[in-house]
This record gives sequence, C-alpha cells and structure tokens, in this order.
Amino acid sequence: IGNYSSGKMGYALANQLAMRGAQVTLVSGPSSLKIENPLVKLVKVESAQQMYEQCVAIFPTVDGAIMSAAVADFTPADPQPEKIKRKGDELILALKATKDIAAELGRIKKSNQLLVGFALESQHYEENAIKKLASKNLDFIVLNKAGQEGVGFNVDTNQITIIDRQNKQTVFSLKSKVDVAEDIINHIESHMNC
Repeated sequence: IGNYSSGKMGYALANQLAMRGAQVTLVSGPSSLKIENPLVKLVKVESAQQMYEQCVAIFPTVDGAIMSAAVADFTPADPQPEKIKRKGDELILALKATKDIAAELGRIKKSNQLLVGFALESQHYEENAIKKLASKNLDFIVLNKAGQEGVGFNVDTNQITIIDRQNKQTVFSLKSKVDVAEDIINHIESHMNC
C-alpha cells in the first residue's frame, strides 16, 4: 500500500497499515514527524512535481494508495532562485496548475488496485466530494468539511465521512487523527474482505 502525504494524518495512516502487517511506502513532503515502524519506507519530496513523479513511479508496484496529502493545486509559473526585491507597491504572481496526482493514479489504476482520496470541501460538501470520487476513478473518498470546529490541518482531531462508488456515506464522529486513521483503515479492510 502506498500513502502519499505530508501531515499527521498520512503518518497515522501509514502506521495503522504497518501495525496490521502491510509494507507501506510513505511519500511525504517536509515534516518533522518520525517513522518508527520498519515496515514503513519513507520517500521524502520537496515539491508537488516531485510528489507526482514518485507517486506515478511507485503506484504500479503497490496494491493500493491512500491520497491523504493536501498538495497545492497551483505553483509559481516562474520560480526565482533568489529573493524577489521590492519594486513598487504591487507584485503580480503568475501561477500554473500542478499535475493532478490522484487523477493520474486513477487513470493508470488496475482493476485489482484500491485508490482512496481525500476531499477538503468548504461548500456543497457531499456533492463536490462525489464529483471528485467519480472524476478521479477513486474507490472511496474521505470527506473533510472545512470550517467546522476541530477539523483541519492545525488541530489534532478530525471528523470525516467516507463515501464509496455507490454514494453510500459512512459518517464518523469527531476523533483524534490517530483514531480517524484507524477508522479509515478498518473501512478499507472491510471493503477488501467483501
């Protein structure tokens, strides 16, 4: 199983998988979190492009992937190697779209592989998550509702809804991210044992 992340949730998912005996490759952006389980191989990246390249290279070799990273949708069109000096009162920054990792993995996914994505939505929660589930060829999507208390990147808790291809929704209560990771892996295991 591959897990592509740069935050606490990704590390918690990788640990849950490894505790159950899975060999995990964790592709992670910069983080101070430590890997403690020898079944987790850490691949560090520093950019969305590097994460895309690693994920596309690794995915054909794994049984499935959990796409828990919040990769930026846009990146500077013309990155500068040095500080940009002030010239006037305004700076116009051109951005370009980053490559969509989940969509590419969904495109190359084999029938025996599992692909789980995440959706952080700020409006029309379920509708937007279901669109993403279908457009990226995911088996499940983990919906996070932005703006709700205890949910987000700078807290140790989360509240999720898992939606499957039949649009069946499983709603979980607010829990620690470690417990949320356990819920997600339990959900995946129950699907794989069907």
